[in-house]
Amino acid sequence: MHLLILGGTVFLGRHAAREALARGHRVTLFHRGRHALEPGALGEGGSRGTLDVVTGDRHDGFGALDGRTFDAVIDTSAYVPSEVSAVAQALGARMGHYTFVSSLSVYPDYALAGLDEDAPIPAITDAQRTEGETLDREDPAQRPRFFELYGPLKAACELEAARYLPGKACIVRPGLIVGPHDPSDRFTYWPERAARGGEAIAPGRAARPVQLVDARDLAAWMVTLAETGRIGTFNANGPAHELDMASVLAACARAAASDVRWTWCDDAFLLAEGVAPWMGLPLWIPESDASMHGFMRVDCTRARDAGLAFRPIDDTVGDTLAWAATRPPGERRAGLDAARERALLEAWHARAGRA
Repeated sequence: MHLLILGGTVFLGRHAAREALARGHRVTLFHRGRHALEPGALGEGGSRGTLDVVTGDRHDGFGALDGRTFDAVIDTSAYVPSEVSAVAQALGARMGHYTFVSSLSVYPDYALAGLDEDAPIPAITDAQRTEGETLDREDPAQRPRFFELYGPLKAACELEAARYLPGKACIVRPGLIVGPHDPSDRFTYWPERAARGGEAIAPGRAARPVQLVDARDLAAWMVTLAETGRIGTFNANGPAHELDMASVLAACARAAASDVRWTWCDDAFLLAEGVAPWMGLPLWIPESDASMHGFMRVDCTRARDAGLAFRPIDDTVGDTLAWAATRPPGERRAGLDAARERALLEAWHARAGRA
């Protein structure tokens, strides 16, 4: 198979490229060149496949790909509708299959648990679309507004794929993607925190459900979707069994083999202390937020039935921790710093002493 990956140097695209090469496919990466791949990063030296790296910006067109045809395209880097329609118009006649990486954020709220792919998704407004297309998502000043529109924009991208690539489009809606090479730290914080040891804050209720998917599992499945020409829309989150926060943190402690001691602080305390959900403490959404009740309870049966499988959480945690140890210091983007955590623990214990 000749597979084109739009992106392919960062996280999910990187894992998809590595998987495809390992299976013996011919892989073309089309990316901007802003994230250099270290030699052998995709396992290309020992793989059965062949790799071609093409530098270009999709906003300048796809002229660098003229004359090439592709059995399949995996698009990990489209965020606004025009980016999808541009791919379809430039390459649609020269591709056999198109996988678009969307997001579970297309659902407007999660008040109900068990949302499946047939749940309604509101159409983006003209004003939202225009604004989203003009925002610079890499500008720190504009990024917060862009991510307020992230879900509606991804939903609009899905419609563009269906409109321009009928019979070719596969829509994948991941939730929290985790594992080695994750640039967001929305999961990596926890294995690293366990490795530092000592008393550590664990947020909310220990039995609170957690859903996530290892990028390598998601990537492998997307390559299979491309190989088989599978079309349709899939919520792509895991694992296959019920997972809770206590189990995630226990896996982190096992991987780190440290003396970490988790102190469970309730939602009310963390909110009162101004801790930001999700990025301030990754994997934490207060259960008092009724609109997010089903956020970690999405129905992903359709994807599992289509072959999405999950490695054990211990493997994900262990590999994430090993990768994190190779990063330069100071790259953490989420979670509590040590001083802030100590202050919160002191406040928590002081409150308990007054009770």
